[in-house]
Amino acid sequence: MKITDRHYVNNTRLTTEPEAGCEKILLGMGCFWGAERLFWQLDGVTSTSVGYAGGFTVNPDYEQVCTGSTGHAEVVRVIYDPTIISLESLLIHFWENHDPTQGMRQGNDVGTQYRSIICTYTPEQQSIAELTRLRYQENLNRHNRSRITTEIIPAKQYYYAEDYHQQYLAKNPQGYCGLRGTGVCFFT
Repeated sequence: MKITDRHYVNNTRLTTEPEAGCEKILLGMGCFWGAERLFWQLDGVTSTSVGYAGGFTVNPDYEQVCTGSTGHAEVVRVIYDPTIISLESLLIHFWENHDPTQGMRQGNDVGTQYRSIICTYTPEQQSIAELTRLRYQENLNRHNRSRITTEIIPAKQYYYAEDYHQQYLAKNPQGYCGLRGTGVCFFT
């Protein structure tokens, strides 16, 4: 996928690997437009991009992903500096800003591409993601909420989404954002 290699908001390169000391993770929480905006606003996040991960089709495009036949979810690739923002802090934003109990949907957005997913790059990230899922589930249980359906898997291939999806809500401030949390805070 050919994309403009400059982040529309913070002017970083989209396709570069994290600089020394920084890390990356893939987070899917429904439509990737609002999710990307959530993360690019956080101190310590150096770059974001949107794309597709968690499936089996090579080089999918948006239309293919929307059919549900690729296995991919819409995700945000978050590059962050862990000396400024911890992975646990990123994941608290993840858990609180969408409903991780909805299976293959987020609100009115229905389909496998809208499922909740975390794709990790290291065993430590995997462990932290699983621990935060357990802790958030305990809080959901206290509020009589459903079980978390979020997949937590090792990252494989990440495919960039089309250029018009990158930083969409900065380019289109009145655009659609379907992010809605459960109303349950991570710490209760």
